Amino acid sequence: MQMEDSLVPADRPFRQMLQSPDVSRRKLLQMPGAAVPFPPLKVLSNGEPCVMFQARKLSLRYEKQKQLDLTERAFSPQKPVDTSQSVCRRDKATLVMRFGDVEDLTGLSIRLQLSNTLYESSGQWWFSVDSVSLLYNTTEEAVFNASEVYAPASSSYHCLHVSNLQRYSALLLPSTDHARRWAVTFTDFQIQAFNVTSGKFSPPSDCTTFLTPAILMGLITSLILLLVLAYALHMVIHLKHIEHDDEHKGDMYFPQTPEQPEHCCMESVVEKNIL
Repeated sequence: MQMEDSLVPADRPFRQMLQSPDVSRRKLLQMPGAAVPFPPLKVLSNGEPCVMFQARKLSLRYEKQKQLDLTERAFSPQKPVDTSQSVCRRDKATLVMRFGDVEDLTGLSIRLQLSNTLYESSGQWWFSVDSVSLLYNTTEEAVFNASEVYAPASSSYHCLHVSNLQRYSALLLPSTDHARRWAVTFTDFQIQAFNVTSGKFSPPSDCTTFLTPAILMGLITSLILLLVLAYALHMVIHLKHIEHDDEHKGDMYFPQTPEQPEHCCMESVVEKNIL
């Protein structure tokens, strides 16, 4: 693993052209999540960690084959994974985990590309995981866009699931045809880069958004209740209107016309003549 002190002048990440990420979509969590079985993986530079990565479970599945659980091979301190090809710079970093041969896959590696960007509109540095790649069988590579995985540089990033599966919000988007054949899921994912101090994660910026399934169901329920309330209010007003009309009809006076008594008398005279 190498450390370069000079800035990389070339291609900045495309997200630098956008505005600063919306801080309101994230919240800093102070309560710890579920316990993870292994300590975080650390990439060292000059004896100090420059990248820290942790997950409670790391699973892969290629097409219809059985699922591969790489959690222990990635994070177990007894058999540390090979991270010798990882690189740290001031504004870019690459975390490479080399697993060797796994089941029918030869030379399996997982590579995370990270970048550190200053957004001038907010004057704040943000780090992001730009891509996650699977390298296997010597020449094949599956690349996933991970541009939604980002956090302030002073924080770590945490998400319950970072995956390309739709049921987990699909934060990993396939960028190649090979990637569409894979199912990749990191459970209880946490990562930090470029500003790691004291060898511990900073307070995490969580991936939770306002439109979680629970909040969405609450909004739908509230909408249904509002519709029921509006209908009930409409019916009450309608019934009061009908009641008011009935009372108004009861008070109405219908005077008899002058022709009515005369007509009535003429009918009586005709009846008497008949008798």
